[in-house]
Amino acid sequence: MIRPEARETLWRWREVLAGMAAALLGLWWLAGPGRLLVLPAIALLVAGAALIWIGVQRARFRTVGAGPGSVDVDEGQVTYFGPLTGGTVALREMRRLALDGTVFPAHWRLEQPGQPALMIPVNAEGADMLFDAFATLPGLRTAQLLRALEHPANDQIVIWQRDVAISAQGSVH
Repeated sequence: MIRPEARETLWRWREVLAGMAAALLGLWWLAGPGRLLVLPAIALLVAGAALIWIGVQRARFRTVGAGPGSVDVDEGQVTYFGPLTGGTVALREMRRLALDGTVFPAHWRLEQPGQPALMIPVNAEGADMLFDAFATLPGLRTAQLLRALEHPANDQIVIWQRDVAISAQGSVH
C-alpha cells in the first residue's frame, strides 16, 4: 500500500513520530477532562519531547543501508562483515573513532590497539546501530559526530579519542 521510499522515510523518523504522538496525546489530556489527567499529561509531554530529541539525532545518523557489507553490534562488540574486509572491535578497548572522507562512501574508522583499523562504510547494512554503540563511548559528543557525518570532509576527522591517562588508570583496578 505504501511506496517503499515513503516507508523507509517513515521508518527513519519513527522515534520522532512516536514522540509527536505522545506529545499530542499529552496535550489532548491537558485540554480534556479538567484536572484529572494533569500529571500523566505532563509526563507524556516530557516523554514525547525527549523521544523527539533522541529521534532527530538518530534520524540524522541513519542512512539508507545499500552499501557494502553488514554491521552487527552485540554486547559491546562491533562486527563488520564486508565483501573484501571485516573484523571486530570491542568498544571498551577502542582507542579512536574517526570518519574517513577520503574514500567513497565515507567510512567509520574504529581503532583498537594490536589490531588493524576496522573500516565500516557509513551506508553498510545495520550501520544505524552504531549510533547507540558510539553513544556509550565516554566523552563522545554526538553533535560533533552528526555534524561530521552530514558534512564529511575529504579528510579523516577524529570524532573521539580515549584519554590514555584515564584508560591506564582504569585498567589498574
